[in-house]
Parts: sequence; C-alpha cells; structure tokens
Amino acid sequence: MLTDPTKHEPTWLTIVRLLRWDKPAGRLILMIPALWAVVLAARGVPPLPLIGVIVLGTLATSGAGCVINDLWDRDIDPRVQRTKNRPLAARSLTVQTGFVVALVGMLCAYGLTFYLTPLSFWLSVAAVPVIVLYPSAKRVFPVPQLVLSIAWGFAVLISWSAVTGTLEQPTWLLWGATVLWTLGFDTVYAMADREDDRRIGVNSSALFFGDRASLAVGLFFGGAVALLAALGGVMQLSGSYWVTLAIATGGWAWQYTQLRPQRPPGSIYGKIFRQNVWLGFVLLVGMIAGSLL
Repeated sequence: MLTDPTKHEPTWLTIVRLLRWDKPAGRLILMIPALWAVVLAARGVPPLPLIGVIVLGTLATSGAGCVINDLWDRDIDPRVQRTKNRPLAARSLTVQTGFVVALVGMLCAYGLTFYLTPLSFWLSVAAVPVIVLYPSAKRVFPVPQLVLSIAWGFAVLISWSAVTGTLEQPTWLLWGATVLWTLGFDTVYAMADREDDRRIGVNSSALFFGDRASLAVGLFFGGAVALLAALGGVMQLSGSYWVTLAIATGGWAWQYTQLRPQRPPGSIYGKIFRQNVWLGFVLLVGMIAGSLL
C-alpha cells in the first residue's frame, strides 16, 4: 500500500511547499523579467541594494501569488493529477493558515516598495488586483494565461521605473516581449493539464487554441523575439546581446518542434518550462554584456 510521503512532514516544510519555494523554477522565471528591466534601465549594473529589493520582492510576491492561487483552487486542485498533493488541496494546511501566509507575503512585498520610486510604488499597487484575481480568470475568461502574462509584465514596469522613475519606449518593448514570452511558456505548462481542465470545466489557453496550441506557442515566442530585437536596436546593445538573443531564438525554435507532434510525451511540457528559465538567464547575461561593452 502506497503512503503519502508528505503526511508527516513538519509544518514549516509544508508552508515552504505552499509558497512553492521547493520548486525554484517558478520563482526564478518571474524574477528574470524584473532583472532584465533593472539591468537595461541602469544600462548595465544597477545599484546592488536595488537588486536585493527586486529579488526579495519577486520571491515575496510570487510566493503570495501561489498561495492566493491555491486558496481559489483548493476544491479544484484535488481533481487534477499535477496539483492534488498541494497543501491546501490535500488539506495538509487549513484555509486560515493559507490566508495568513498570503497576507505575510504581501506585507513583506509592501514593505519593500518603500525602497522604490513613487511610480514603482503605484505600479506595485496596481499589480495587486491582477495577482489576486488571476486565479479566478480560468472560470470566466477563455485565455487566463493572458492575465498571468499581464501580471508578469508588471515586474518589468516596476523594476524599470525603480531605476529611472519613468517608463520609456524600451520599457514597453521589453514589457511586450515579456507578455508574449509568458504566454508561450505558460501555454506549454497548461498543455499538460488539458484533459483535467476539460473534465473539470475550467479554461486555459491550451484548450482555447486546441489543435493549434503548439502553433500559438511558436507565434508567441516569435513575437517575443521580434520585440527583443527591436529593443536591442533602440537601445543600441552590442554584439553580446545579439549572440544571446540568437541562442534564445534557437532554443524557442527547438521547443516549438518538440510540441508539433499530435501527442508529444507528457514529460516535455515541464522540460520546456524549465528550459525557459535557462534561456531567460542567457538573455540576462547578454543584456548586461550588451549594455556595458
């Protein structure tokens, strides 16, 4: 008889799982656009304290966002193979504990906003309703991944304005690239849950695009490449940036080919999601070098 290995784990470890801090890929992939923005806005190396604020802010915000998501989905997650062992779904933690953890995470993020510019502060405030309401989007909106992508885009706007105190043309190019990139990798993520989502009756971009989901992912990644290329031109980034953009473009093209078969292996979706973390960091290195050299 199989037993649940998490049944007797300490409460602190269950809270770590609730925050998804045991799965760093999901935390890093939000941090990446924020780091892209702060590096490009500073034209190379931003102040180290600001980097610390950005890193801690993304950890607090993404952790709180995960808890809010699980609170919304605590009765749905038990019916999905991938999510049935999440702490609130498995009733390892109470709803009250979930609310407290989410509140602490949001308060930590709020405290960090006092180190930002006034524009960054108000952009942070504007991001809160998107973060809180995103989990409900799958119940009423056909492409809920777009709402998540817009939430991701706030990381660019907040971080850029934290350096310059304003939003510029390159900011919006980076914002658009981030939204399209997020739509791409999160549609891939949703493809793994298509059967469960269809059975339960919730929406996802993978269901919305149906048999053309892989084509949609390819177009999203292609659009992100176009905007990143425009960004490099506008900011006159050096050759190092273009090399890393070529590497990322090759990576996204390869991912598209892996999704094209009618029934790709189920493991490919998580693999592609994790690969996007590495591609994001490759681009980050290119942005730093391209700004300095």
